[in-house]
Amino acid sequence: MEALKIDGTEDSPTVTLDLDANIMVLEGRSLPEDVNTFYEPVLSWLEEYSKNPLDNTVFNFKLSYFNTASSKVILDILTQFEEMIEEGHHVLVRWHFPEEDEDMQEAGEEYADMVDVPFEMVSYT
Repeated sequence: MEALKIDGTEDSPTVTLDLDANIMVLEGRSLPEDVNTFYEPVLSWLEEYSKNPLDNTVFNFKLSYFNTASSKVILDILTQFEEMIEEGHHVLVRWHFPEEDEDMQEAGEEYADMVDVPFEMVSYT
């Protein structure tokens, strides 16, 4: 499967979905002007990936900020992972957050409560 790489900007995250390098990450700030247009290739890639995933999928969220529109897309991504788990695949979400950023930590915990997907909370300095 071809890798999907989108360079981040001040308002949109860096996206790296690369099976050969075993990297799946959203990193940076997510408040793109048109959330649906920005995330459409990400959701399409994940939908295609879910048809024949790796034995163990590890997806890293390393977002420093996201807006309300992005939060819906994050839930859509997590729902795709939930469906993969229901089909018997192994998925782990790593939610990275600065240790002093309680809001980002709480956001990860709230997502973990919303979906039946294993979460690993990873704080950093």
